[in-house]
Amino acid sequence: MKKILVSDKLADDGINFLNEQTDIQVHIQVGMNEDELCKIIGDYDALLIRSDTKVTKKVLQAAANLKVVGRAGIGVDNVDIPAATEQGVIVMNTPDANATTTAELAIAHMFSLSRNLPEASVSVRDGKWERAKLVGAEINHKTFAILGFGTIGRLAAKRAVGLGMRVIAYDPFVTPEIFEECGAESVDLDTLVKEADYLTLHCPMIDKTRGIIGAEQLKAMKNTAMLINCARGGLVDEAALYNALKNGEIAKAALDVYEQEPPKESPLFELDNITFTPHLGASTREAQVAVSVEIARQAVTYLKTGEAINALNLSTKISAEELKKSRPFMMLAKVMGKMLVDLAGEPIKTLEVSLFGKAAADAEIRPVSVEALVGILAGQMSTPVNSVNAENIAKKQGIALVESKTEETAEGYVSLVKLTAICAGKTVSVVGTLLGDHHPRIVNVNQFEIEVIPEGSLLVTEHNDKPGVISAISSILGESNINISRMQVGVPDTNDKAMAVISVSSPLPADILEKIRDLSFVNCAIQINL
Repeated sequence: MKKILVSDKLADDGINFLNEQTDIQVHIQVGMNEDELCKIIGDYDALLIRSDTKVTKKVLQAAANLKVVGRAGIGVDNVDIPAATEQGVIVMNTPDANATTTAELAIAHMFSLSRNLPEASVSVRDGKWERAKLVGAEINHKTFAILGFGTIGRLAAKRAVGLGMRVIAYDPFVTPEIFEECGAESVDLDTLVKEADYLTLHCPMIDKTRGIIGAEQLKAMKNTAMLINCARGGLVDEAALYNALKNGEIAKAALDVYEQEPPKESPLFELDNITFTPHLGASTREAQVAVSVEIARQAVTYLKTGEAINALNLSTKISAEELKKSRPFMMLAKVMGKMLVDLAGEPIKTLEVSLFGKAAADAEIRPVSVEALVGILAGQMSTPVNSVNAENIAKKQGIALVESKTEETAEGYVSLVKLTAICAGKTVSVVGTLLGDHHPRIVNVNQFEIEVIPEGSLLVTEHNDKPGVISAISSILGESNINISRMQVGVPDTNDKAMAVISVSSPLPADILEKIRDLSFVNCAIQINL
């Protein structure tokens, strides 16, 4: 039975969904520090969090069984994603579940700034009636500038268009068609800040966007412009913002997020032309329920089917239906990878993965390639290797990946998967297929046509094609009380060599394997344990 730990407050709807799963145990324990979390995390398959829990490298290293960290919300600043990837743990979030409420907060701040609502409220409470002093500005026909045009930025754009505003946006990763669909004009960053009447930020916090609005950008803005940040605190240089507001370089600002949360003694508090909210972007009843239910569903889906929805550190994201079609070929590739690394016997520089026929038509090649890497790397590394970290580990090991696929059949088989390892001193290959779509078979090893069931302990020999060889090998095995369950022999068309793949009842001791290698007609003997 799978176990899920919930370490931050989730809405009851999300918890109820988890409790409805008869094959999953749910444990709720909030408010833990790092050491407390480390003590119990090893028992769990999934960890569900909000923003309070810090999923550090230390926590991840203690999480022996952890498969997924689910963040109910967008930001994952509190998760060490590189460490999670190293440990083979998927990190997923809910990027769209609170998109509407965040977009609406940005629009709310725009209205609040334009009509002086915070100042007006304080004025009335103080017994004043300062209508002339609190004259605001209309937003109709003003320029609404959006930095970051993902889901939230697009929702904000549509609302601004509905308010009669001109909308411009900057996002180098979005196609022109998307801007057009949302009624926005695509511009560069310089144009965005220069033409903005309202500049709202909706981009992720990464190295390239840290401090993206700094002194240079603020100086370029209109002195009547207003800045709104409901995304991530580090996007705006707060020292530069303080100077810009104090010196009249821009008119006003509204912050929902901060470089340090909560902000302690920020000089921005001294200013009258900035308003603050305590990271309320996702703080609506609807959003709290939505993110809680969504992350619960995503975690359960992954634990039950392997489909990783909104995974942040998984290179290939495929649907459950695509995964179902690909999985048999993924399993085949994994066992072929295990064989390939033993056959190579030396570091692999390049792995070539090729799909033919039905395999190419039905399967996504990257998941198949990743499972081949898992087969190659598993047991070779100190850290567990799985579909999350296999590519990353392979790159660190200097293994290049080359992929190809064709729906044309090869060698008379409806489906084929071929793995080729290019090493410094040699090239080795394994070709496999499926019988009845589920039963793996190896049909070619290093150009030797040979049908092998890839399971258990295998003895692979390459030897001279002459009488008495198999008898001599069998005698050594028999004298050592090692039973032979299956044996296949294959020969290529081009030389006098042969290959034998012998399924044995138990792994061969080193001395027995050495006896076989010492036979004069045996060129090489390799043991493979699957």
